[in-house]
Formats: sequence, structure tokens, C-alpha cells
Amino acid sequence: MTERSSLSVVRCDYADVSGSRAVYLTFDDGPNPFCTPSVLDVLAHHRVPATFFVIGAYAIEHPELIRRVVAEGHEVANHTMTHPDLSRCAPAELHDEVLTASKAIRLACPHASPRYMRAPYGIWTQEVLAMTSSAGLTALHWSVDPRDWSRPGVETIVSSVLANVRPGAIVLLHDGYPPAEESLGTDTTLRDQTTMALAFLIPALQRCGFAIRPLPQLH
Repeated sequence: MTERSSLSVVRCDYADVSGSRAVYLTFDDGPNPFCTPSVLDVLAHHRVPATFFVIGAYAIEHPELIRRVVAEGHEVANHTMTHPDLSRCAPAELHDEVLTASKAIRLACPHASPRYMRAPYGIWTQEVLAMTSSAGLTALHWSVDPRDWSRPGVETIVSSVLANVRPGAIVLLHDGYPPAEESLGTDTTLRDQTTMALAFLIPALQRCGFAIRPLPQLH
């Protein structure tokens, strides 16, 4: 199975049959002590939920942030242990990347129970999907990607989401960065555009009639 055909079987949205025009906010690559608290502050101000796809190594370093995410009503999900390209991992490494990350999340916060996994860089293969399933996780991609990680500007992030969002959309944003990008710095400016865009984006989505919801319960 090719990467493209693998992606075709990964959930990229949740079709909304209730008429509520639900939208789902997701954040990758945290927790980060400089970025995650600011994102949580904006979400708390607007009283909306989100799902945080966290890197296991960071969960171990910053368990207090995992606990805060859960305490404030958000969901924590699996984004592997060290954020590698899983398509290049040997079977044993793939196994460890997924399972160890879930263990790290539960160790940081026993109340956290990961339901979802998102492959780093959105690279899905048959092997990654099989490992995700065997770990009891649901593979989740996205349908709206404003590429906030590239710092295109606050207005560009907001306008990109608004131009592409549809009922049931899963929006990809970032509250941190993978270990390979640590050389870029750890100051508050690295994801400041994301935080500022989020403050504009949430009310803009609501004005358009969208309801920001937690990811659906799995059956």
C-alpha cells in the first residue's frame, strides 16, 4: 500500500450529520513550556475544546502541561515518542515510538487516555496503520492545514482556515515543534503567530456558524 492510498483510509474529517456545523481544533508537537500555556489561555478565554497530539519525550519533560491540558477539558493524543518519519522506522522502532508515547502520556497524567494517533509529517503507511490499530488507537489526519509552523503571518493563517473549513473539518495547528527543530530556538516567538491567529480564528469560526467541538466518542 502506498503512502497516498494509506492516507485514503485515514480519517481526515468527521462528517457532521447533526446539523451543528462542528469543527475540531487539533495541535501537534507539544507540550512546549513557551507555547502550550498561551494556546491554553486562548482556548480557556473562548471556552472551546481542542485535542493535543503530544510528543512522548516532551510529555515526560513537562508532565504539568499534560495535566493542565486534561484538567481544562481538552484531549491528549499520541504523536509518537520522538517524532520520526515512521515510514523509515524498523518494525521494533515503530512499535516503541507508538506504545512508549502512550505510556508516557499516561505516566504524566493517569487521567489521560489516548484514543487517537497522528503520524509525524502526516506520513501513513500500511505498517503505521497496523501498528496504530494494534495499539488500540485510531489514526487521525486533518482536512485543513494553514501551515502555521512556517510562520506565514497571522492573517494568512486565519484566512487559510476560513477559506478551507467545512462542517466536520479537522484543523491542524501547532503548539510546539519536533526535536529536530530545537535549534530554531525555544522562545515565545516561535509559535506566537499561531496563538495570535487562534484568538482571531475562534470567534471568526463562530460568526460563520461553526461550533468548535471535542473529537467524537468512538464506538
